[in-house]
Amino acid sequence: MLTFAARRLLTLVPTWLGVTLLAFTLASMSPGDPAELILNRRLEEPPTPRQIAEFRERTGLNDPFFVQYGNFLADALRGDLGTSFRSADPVREELMARLGPTLQIAVPSFVVSALVAVAFGVVAALRRNSIADHLSRAAALVFESVPSFALAYMLIIVLSIHFGLLPVAGRGSLRHYVLPVLTLTLTTMATTMRLTRSSLLDVLGQDYIRTARAMGLPERQIIFRLALPNALIPVVTVAGLILAGFVTGVVIIEIVFAWPGVGRYIVGAVFDRDYPVITGFVVFTGTVFVLVNLTVDLLYKRLDPRVRLTGRPGGAHG
Repeated sequence: MLTFAARRLLTLVPTWLGVTLLAFTLASMSPGDPAELILNRRLEEPPTPRQIAEFRERTGLNDPFFVQYGNFLADALRGDLGTSFRSADPVREELMARLGPTLQIAVPSFVVSALVAVAFGVVAALRRNSIADHLSRAAALVFESVPSFALAYMLIIVLSIHFGLLPVAGRGSLRHYVLPVLTLTLTTMATTMRLTRSSLLDVLGQDYIRTARAMGLPERQIIFRLALPNALIPVVTVAGLILAGFVTGVVIIEIVFAWPGVGRYIVGAVFDRDYPVITGFVVFTGTVFVLVNLTVDLLYKRLDPRVRLTGRPGGAHG
């Protein structure tokens, strides 16, 4: 398993390097002189040309592009994502301070969404074309079609304004968590549920399932020991991407509910043209997705015995 993980990690390194290069390139092409922007915020007055020139020389902004990128990459490998123009604080500390609130709504939403979606997907597949199947698919279609901000406002109107059951926005007591978690759960579980249903139906039609039934194996064992693990392989991929998206900031939800998370912070950085924060966030996001891909590959190996040390899911049969 360690060898498999090491090989998969090596294949993901070029992806991570590509993310860092793209982030740095876009930041270097952004309008405005970073030296002038930084000094303007620090001095609270327009800097002189001499001050700008001295600052550029001192910070290496006059170096060639690839020298600057090499320094940026070396800092990123040490966990240094730069310094915010706006606050003059390290970007890593700013992101980490806001990652906690984001995880507080992301993790419960992900867990509830995954469990409910898989359960409903299994029931819909086992009772194909029944009333439960039709209702679950209709509900999935509705929640998948409604934008997250629209659903959020609908929940606020019904549960907060009309019935007065929950606070509208903010972060404080456990009641403040209900609306953002409920919104995230409803908007993400539809895709997972539909994928679970279709994947399980496909697996149940395979020859080895028919063979197991012909051998007289109990139906429960066939479903939960043979069919479901294979059916969950594509679901794991989608669930990993959903979790990575949650961790790196649920922008719309955090803005609607005034939640002090990563997504809301990045939107503010965009409006303030805080390029180090934006660049650091892109690198942070790329790192999260690389780690999620590695985790998904390890789960592939656990769920599917056909995965060999080549690191390719669905590889040679043993």
